[in-house]
Amino acid sequence: MKVLTPELVLSAYSIGLFPMANDREDPTVHWIDPIRRGIIPLNRFHIPRRLARTIRQGHFELRVNSDFSQVIRLCAETTGDRPRTWLNDEMIAVYVELAARGHAHSVEAWQGDELVGGLYGLALGGAFFGESMFSRQRDASKTALVELVARLRAAGFVLLDTQFVTSHLRTFGAIEISRQAYRLRLQRAIGVRTRFPRAAYSFALGPTGIGASVSGRLPASAPASTGSSAHSTTQTS
Repeated sequence: MKVLTPELVLSAYSIGLFPMANDREDPTVHWIDPIRRGIIPLNRFHIPRRLARTIRQGHFELRVNSDFSQVIRLCAETTGDRPRTWLNDEMIAVYVELAARGHAHSVEAWQGDELVGGLYGLALGGAFFGESMFSRQRDASKTALVELVARLRAAGFVLLDTQFVTSHLRTFGAIEISRQAYRLRLQRAIGVRTRFPRAAYSFALGPTGIGASVSGRLPASAPASTGSSAHSTTQTS
C-alpha cells in the first residue's frame, strides 16, 4: 500500500520531520525528528581553499533541474563503501513527483554528456531541505553544494537544513542546533516569501566564500535551466 504522497511529505517537512527507509529494498518508511539538527548557516557558509580553486578552474558545467530523476537514482545507488542506502522506490517516486510540481530541485555537475555529481532537496518558503548527494568525480557534489548556497542566498532563503552534521559538512560551516531551536528557525523560514531560482546566473567567488554580489547574467559555461525532471547530504566526496 502506498504510504507517501506529495502532500504528506510537504506537511511533514513543514513541522520538522523527514522520511527515511532502512534499506533500498525495504518498503518501510520512518519519520525522523532528530534531537540535534544539522544546518548550514547561509551567512557563514565557508568554501575550503582547494575547492575554491577547483571551482575557478571550471571542471564542471552546473545545471539546475535538468535531470532530477537521474540525480535521485544515482543518489540511491549502493557503492563499495556504502552497501546500504536510505532511499527506497516509494520515496524516489514521491520526490520525482514533488520535482514535477516544482517543490523539489536538483543541482547537477556535468562533464560533457555525463552527470558526475549533484544533489537534490525540497524548498518550502525560505527553507531548503538538503536531502541527498552523490559524486562520481572528485569535488563534483561539493561544487554543486556551492552553487546551491549561492542560489539560496541570491533568492533570500534563510534556512539550509542538512538533517545531520558530519566532519565533512563542518568544513562548510555546518552546525548542530537543538530540536526546539530548529523548529523556531523553521517556522520563521516557512513564512518567507521566495522562490528557488532555476534560471542560470553568475556569482562572485572570494578566496573562501561566496561574494555578496550575485548577478542575473548567464555565464558562458552554464546553460539556462530546462525545468525539473542518495546518499544523504551528510555523505559526499
